Amino acid sequence: MRLLHTSDWHLGQTLQQFDRSAEHQHFLDWLCQQIQAQDADVLLIAGDVFDTANPSAAAQKMFYRFLQQARAIQPHLQIVVIAGNHDSPGRLESALPLLEQFNTHVIGFVPRLQDGSIDLDKLILPLRDRHGVTRAYALALPFLRPADVPRVDDALDPYMAGIGLLYQQVQQRALELRNEDQAIVALGHCHLVGGQVSAASERSIVIGGSEALSASIFDSSVAYVALGHLHLAQQVSQQQHIRYCGSPLALSFAETDYLHQILCVDLAGAQLANVTPLPVPRAVSMLRVMPQPAPLAEVLEALWQLDLPATDYPPYLQVRVRLQEPEPAIRSLVEQALQGKTVRLVRIEVAYAKANNDPDAQSAPQELAQLNPAQMFERLYQSRYQEAPSLELRQALNELMHGAAQ
Repeated sequence: MRLLHTSDWHLGQTLQQFDRSAEHQHFLDWLCQQIQAQDADVLLIAGDVFDTANPSAAAQKMFYRFLQQARAIQPHLQIVVIAGNHDSPGRLESALPLLEQFNTHVIGFVPRLQDGSIDLDKLILPLRDRHGVTRAYALALPFLRPADVPRVDDALDPYMAGIGLLYQQVQQRALELRNEDQAIVALGHCHLVGGQVSAASERSIVIGGSEALSASIFDSSVAYVALGHLHLAQQVSQQQHIRYCGSPLALSFAETDYLHQILCVDLAGAQLANVTPLPVPRAVSMLRVMPQPAPLAEVLEALWQLDLPATDYPPYLQVRVRLQEPEPAIRSLVEQALQGKTVRLVRIEVAYAKANNDPDAQSAPQELAQLNPAQMFERLYQSRYQEAPSLELRQALNELMHGAAQ
């Protein structure tokens, strides 16, 4: 069985004021070609289909048109979609009665039985080949919010413990359903420990003071783990079978040098046979002048020297300047240097030289921005009482964070 793993499309995303629908359509057209060229049996979309919980009508139309075209090109194709933290679970599932007729399965919410317990069977989807034979089972867990997971009362962080317990329960149920020659494939939209983050474009999913999950939540019986959320394609903890495929587009200039891709995954019986990256062609270039903030005179000279060919899709440009003091005319100077060039100026990033060459002069605000709520609380408590907060206080903070997130 052959799977294609993709995630983090962020349909409807704009780069500052610039619409990116042409780039998204270019990717979706290319993906349709790959579905046919690779003769795929299953397409896995591991969350963040849309950039916002309330996507535009144009973004939704693009998504549903793609699903129709993909099935027309590959009639036996099975499509599995889970919701990410950017998606509205209800919006994704709203068209489910129609999509199921086209062998497309969408999991937005964690389903519940009448007694309130989690319906594990609805999170486990049989994956069938072109002859209708079940070759694998997919554990399709969407982005999990505190209300989605089982309660673990004696844990320091009940939310994180609940996620681990839910994955354990779903994996155990899948082992009961499968035959020994059928693979188990897990989907998830989360941040695993060791995953490299693009802080400029990935929305933090800290809840209850915790952010990253351990890869140990996936049982050794799982042949492949198809992850979404992190935009850089990567293996987790150097494990071949646990992968982020990454986003298909650079969603910020921090991702300019990423190798954007989808992953072609081959299963042989219950085992993973091979994972092959398929690089996504970039429809629009992203330029940075300079690689690091530089004096204004150097930056303007580099802009004057830019030699860009005429194109229907001008590249995006980020200008990076280092100043000694504010320069009110900076935008006018930059635009003058770019006059007549086929480029789209997205952002002028200004950095100021640190006072008295003090390497720590700007460190405090940057460090504070990187702290999650639990870390801020612990630092404040430590500074006020000269000791770490007790276990009871940390548990109380987690309770408050859980309640705020629901």
